[in-house]
Formats: sequence, C-alpha cells, structure tokens
Amino acid sequence: MSSPSNKDRGAGARRRLARVPAAAEPEVLAVVAELARHLDARSADIAREMAVMMAHEIDQLDDDANLIEMLEASVQGNVTTIIHVLANDIPIDHLQPTTAAVEYALRLAQRDVPSNSLVRAYHMGQGDLMRICHDEVSALDISARLTLSVLKHVSDVVYSYIDWITLYVFDAYEQERSRWINAQGNLHSAAIHALLSGIGGDAAAFESETGYRLEQNHLAVVAWSTSDADVLGFNALDRLVRDLGASASADKPVIVTAIDRRTVWAWLPFGRRIPVPDLETLAASVPLDSGTRVAIGLPGSGVDGFKRSHQQARAAYSVAAVPDTPPRPVVSFGDRGVAVVSLLSEDLESTRSWVWEVLGPLADDTSSAAILRTTLSVYFAHGESHLHTANYMNLHRNTVKYRINKALSDPVTAGRDKLDLALALQVCELLGRSVLRPST
Repeated sequence: MSSPSNKDRGAGARRRLARVPAAAEPEVLAVVAELARHLDARSADIAREMAVMMAHEIDQLDDDANLIEMLEASVQGNVTTIIHVLANDIPIDHLQPTTAAVEYALRLAQRDVPSNSLVRAYHMGQGDLMRICHDEVSALDISARLTLSVLKHVSDVVYSYIDWITLYVFDAYEQERSRWINAQGNLHSAAIHALLSGIGGDAAAFESETGYRLEQNHLAVVAWSTSDADVLGFNALDRLVRDLGASASADKPVIVTAIDRRTVWAWLPFGRRIPVPDLETLAASVPLDSGTRVAIGLPGSGVDGFKRSHQQARAAYSVAAVPDTPPRPVVSFGDRGVAVVSLLSEDLESTRSWVWEVLGPLADDTSSAAILRTTLSVYFAHGESHLHTANYMNLHRNTVKYRINKALSDPVTAGRDKLDLALALQVCELLGRSVLRPST
C-alpha cells in the first residue's frame, strides 16, 4: 500500500502557488520576528486549542482518539512552520510540508472523510491564528501605522502559506483516495458502511455482495496497529482477525474491511451459537509486542446485532486508543467500567477536570497515589471489606486499612459520594495518564 511521495505531490502544489507575499520593510520584519517569538513560546497551547476547536466544529474529525491526536500533530506542524516563516522571512516556495500534515490528509482519505472537511479545517485554523496575531500585535507598543503594516504582512504570509499547504494536502488526499478505493481491504467497504449507516443498506444486497449471512450471531472486532513504524498494514491485520476467528471457533470466515492503513473492522460469524469469548485465549492471538491491539463488542444477533456489536467494539476502541492508556492486547465492551468510560472518553478535557475534582491528590501521576487508587478501587469492588481486599491483594489487613484511611482522609475525598469515587478510580484505571494530574 505505497503512496505517492512528498516530492511528487509537492511539485504540482508549488507550481500552482497563487500568491507570494510582498517584500516588507526591515522595521516591519523586526516587529514580525518579535511577534513570532511570542507565538513560539505558546505554540503547543495554540495548536492544542486549534485542534480541539476543529474537532468540535467539523464533523468526522473527532471520530476517535487516534484521529484527534493526528489532527493535533498536523496543526502543531503547520503552526510551527508558519512561526519559522514569520521569524526568518522564509519564502513560501522554499518550504516542504510536515510529515504530520501529509499523513493526516492520507488518513482522512482512507477513512472517507470528505475533502472539504480537510480544507475547512485549514481555513478555520487560518482565521484563529490571525485572531491570535491581531491580539499579540495590538498589545505591542508601536504606532498605528506600523501596526497596520505588520498585520498586513502577517496576513499575506499566513494566507500564502494556507493557500500553498491546502493545495499540497488536497493533492495528497485525492491521490490517496483514488488509490484506497481500489485497495484489497475495501472491496466490501461500501456495502458495510451502507448497512451500518442505514442509508441504502439492504440486507439481501449486502449478503449477495459480501457472501456474509446476517441472520446469525456476530461478534464485532476493531483491530489496529499502534506502531509508529506503520509496518503492519492491512494484510497483517487481516491475518490477525482471522486468527481471532479461529481462536474463538467462528463457524465461517470473518468479514473484514480496512478503515485506514492501521485500522480494520471485522465481524466473526457464529451461526446459531451464542459465543462466549475467552479473552485470555483471544489475547494469546494478539502479538502485543508488535504494536497490535484489539477491541471487541458483545455478541449480537441479526442485522441489529451486527450493528450493535460493532458500536460496542468501537466504544471499547475509544477507551483503548486514548494515548497513554495501559497497553492491553484485548479490550472488551463487557469489561468492567468500559461501557461508562467510553462515554466519558468522548470529552477527555472535561473528564480529566472531573477526575481531579473528585479524587484530589489521588489523581496525581505518582507511584504512591497509584497504590492508593488501586487499593481503594479493589476495596469498593469487594463490598468495602478490608479482609476481602487484603485477601485479593495478598496484603495484611492492617496494610489495607492504613491505605484506605489515608486515601479517604483528604478533605476532597472525605466528603465525596462513593459512587463518584469508584467511577473516577475506574476512569483512572482504564484511561491512565491521560486523565491524571502531571507530577511536579
């Protein structure tokens, strides 16, 4: 699944560059360089806020945590490049796009996200960056004439950059979309997506095209690669889900479709049998050391079960794919807490704030806080029994009692509802460092 090189894409985009910023006076360039230094000091925050805004405002850019992470990396790369252009008066036609920006465009093409969403994101970013630049320049102690000249030059540079980069990534998107439509893993993609969306999805037509029977029991799977090297590809993931089908004793071959180069959706067929998957057996089929992971739904029957099991698998995936979560080879929607935490993972920023408010110092990303969180979570899960907790954790009862007293002695946790505490602890267990307070 090779794709056109950056060099091939870039040549066309540079030839079609619509506009080059006019040369600016040294006085203007000096102020612009100072502005760039101010922006550089907060570039990470600017990129993060832009990415959150784009994901919130534009449909399909927030489908899962990996896509949001890639969006932020793309925005960060573009913001950093613009800052360097402003700081050093670099000609636009000397630039090369960042890898993150190109890869994000390719991933959207593979996921059939409309190209106008990609272009709209760039123009929203342009508007947001100009607002920030206007605020920064307005705060400088310079004349009105110089302020106007600086803002005009910055506007020209940012506009020219966005004009160039959108041509570049749109070229990359279109080439990848054309290639991906014919990819092996997408042979049944249109039929699967039509059935899942309910738009033009006819069960008889689906079965005729795919050879997969819907009136049976299904177990939906999402399999993906977390490897930065991106060496696995569709074929390896296809083999993985077929191995899972064999491990789970599926009746017939699984149906698989590629979502992008690192992600596949699959369904395991079980005829009239209701599968009871052994997660340990399934986990043995997942080579975690190679960066592969799997999320599964609960068994479902018929067309509705086909859809619902898939929704559950994607919910489990939304929990497991959050950056810095504990690496487990298989995550099931039926695992304790996954269903609820999958809803909370849709808004990590709010969930993180809530966890900190509920747990106080227990939300710190430290080894001592982790020990207290684990002990308190087990304590709640075992009916608030010190003895049962001690037996489960192979600890002395007094040790458990000491830890529980310490965990609940803080003013924040002491007055909290136990249900809130138990849920916040479950969120920490499943989402890991993404919701913890960084250690200082």
